[in-house]
Amino acid sequence: MAQPVLVAAELRNLLEPAQLDGLDVTWLPADQPIARGNWVAVVPLLSRWVGGTELKHLPNLRIVANCAVGYDNVDLVAAEMRKVIVTNTPDVLTDATADLTWTLILACARRIVEAIDLVRSDRWLGWHPELLLGVELRGRTLGLFGAGRIGQAVGRRAVPFGLRIIYAARTPKPEFEHETGATRGDWSRLLGESDILTLHAPSTPETKGIINSGSLSRMKPGAILVNTARGDLIREEALAIALEGGRLGAAGLDVYTEEPTIHPRLRAAPRTVLLPHIGSATHDTRRKMAAIAVANVQAVLRGQPPLTPVYR
Repeated sequence: MAQPVLVAAELRNLLEPAQLDGLDVTWLPADQPIARGNWVAVVPLLSRWVGGTELKHLPNLRIVANCAVGYDNVDLVAAEMRKVIVTNTPDVLTDATADLTWTLILACARRIVEAIDLVRSDRWLGWHPELLLGVELRGRTLGLFGAGRIGQAVGRRAVPFGLRIIYAARTPKPEFEHETGATRGDWSRLLGESDILTLHAPSTPETKGIINSGSLSRMKPGAILVNTARGDLIREEALAIALEGGRLGAAGLDVYTEEPTIHPRLRAAPRTVLLPHIGSATHDTRRKMAAIAVANVQAVLRGQPPLTPVYR
């Protein structure tokens, strides 16, 4: 007998029928709440909160298979208390997100958005030796706040550009250091030495708002800030003020504190590249993410261990 599961409707076109064998799927649109019911599995997106109330209304629930590498949207304590397994989709989006991080780095360094706007507005008057001068990367310092899979992938891509790499992480990464010549430092060192600072840390009580007026004032003048990790690592208004004042060179962001809302002051700030959370948005990656989420459901419902559990 097919088992009832709730799956985010946005994943419908990314899944093959064979992947859903044995499941009685109800497609859940983003604008609808999780209703009370006998579902044994939920496959949500990162944008859907699954907390104690939702879990209470799903007495038969066995697994929340998040279709994301993050799981800030799931109350892990409430899930563990109810013996509900929580899974995510690590590894598969590493390269896509690292590529997009570099897209933002290059777009900020070479003022690509301004260049596009100049051409499209028909204001370009021809070549000029001082037109849209940017930052050359060779010899500069890339600071990585967080050196997990994505942070390390960003660092490896920096080597051919001739960048010096420093990183801050809870534990040393000797293999990464050997591959890239990276050195480990603390947060203060990253702020003081990085010409480009990229964020790759989870959202925790310690990291929320770590980019604020104080930390921004300690960054190198003209530095570039890039965030493809978690939106709430940054205090958006403080970042806008730093850009308006000219101290910060540029900011490239793919994530925001209250998506899809962006602080209006940040949206209007100069020298920004603002993307709509597309870090993992490639055909291959999104299909793999959906496949892993559903494979976790299938494994748990067959009585097998989940493939990618958040906690063990």
